[in-house]
Amino acid sequence: MTFYLNPYGRRFRMQALADAMSELDREFEPQVSFPMDVKATPEGYELRAYLPGVSAEDVDIQIVNEVVTISGQVKLERDARTEYLLAELPAGRFHRVISLPTPLDSSKVEATLDSGILTLNIPKAEEAKPKSIKITQK
Repeated sequence: MTFYLNPYGRRFRMQALADAMSELDREFEPQVSFPMDVKATPEGYELRAYLPGVSAEDVDIQIVNEVVTISGQVKLERDARTEYLLAELPAGRFHRVISLPTPLDSSKVEATLDSGILTLNIPKAEEAKPKSIKITQK
C-alpha cells in the first residue's frame, strides 16, 4: 500500500502544531513549589509554609470545609540586559491545596507571615471537636 503525502496538508498540520505550542508558551507561567508542615493539635491544625521573598499582599488563602488552598506569586525582577552566569532564584505563581481530616472553622483562622514563614492556626469546626458525654447513673 502506498501513501501519498500532500505537502500542503503537511504544512497546515505543522502550522497548527506551531500555533498550539505558541499558545502553550503564552499560557505557561513558571510554577514555584514550597515545602510545608502540618501539625494536628486538639483544637485544630497549625500549618507552616516556607515562602521566602513573598509579601503578605502576594498570598491568597482560601478555606472551604476541610480544604485549605494557598496561592500567590513570587515576584523577582531580573534585568533582561544582564548576562547571568547562574539564575536559580524562583519566580512565578504558586498553588497548594491541602485536605485536612476534619471540617474547619474558617472564621477564626489566624495567619502570620514572618521571615518568609507563613503560619496558619486553623481551628476545627465545633461539630468536629470531640465532646465529653456525661453518664448519669440510675
